[in-house]
Amino acid sequence: MPEDRRAQGLALELSIARNASLTVRGRLMRHGLISAHSESLLADDWGKCLRLKAGDLDAPGTLSGGNQQKVVLGKWLATHPKVLIIDEPTRGIDVGVKAEVYRTLAELVKEGTAVLMISSELPEVLGMADRVLVMHEGRISADIASADANEERVMSAALGALPQTLGRAA
Repeated sequence: MPEDRRAQGLALELSIARNASLTVRGRLMRHGLISAHSESLLADDWGKCLRLKAGDLDAPGTLSGGNQQKVVLGKWLATHPKVLIIDEPTRGIDVGVKAEVYRTLAELVKEGTAVLMISSELPEVLGMADRVLVMHEGRISADIASADANEERVMSAALGALPQTLGRAA
């Protein structure tokens, strides 16, 4: 899932149903055609799962940032990934939608999906991660177990000042 949902995650001129099906078009195709009905069913399923608040799934429309993020997330979840790489999953969305995204990610992990979350929001990282890899100058500067992760350790590693005893250098 890309960081910039508007520029890289959605085709804003397309319907919600069409956007939701972009990653699985081959699976929906029958005799070289994709029915609008199959797109709508897929979008409806993921919309319910992610609690999407939208009107007509088959018409282009204006969505809030949180609902845009849900459509992008649903689009990638439709692929049934074993690993989901998600970049800045809650940037620009309200607190309620953040909680829904966190709930969805936690459910995925519980079901066995590996989630690699890239985030600049430290509380988000500390609240969600089983393991924190910290980058400094383009390299991993620390590998910290969630039990040992706190703001001070993560920030020290991000600034290149983390002692080797606090995190494994990569």
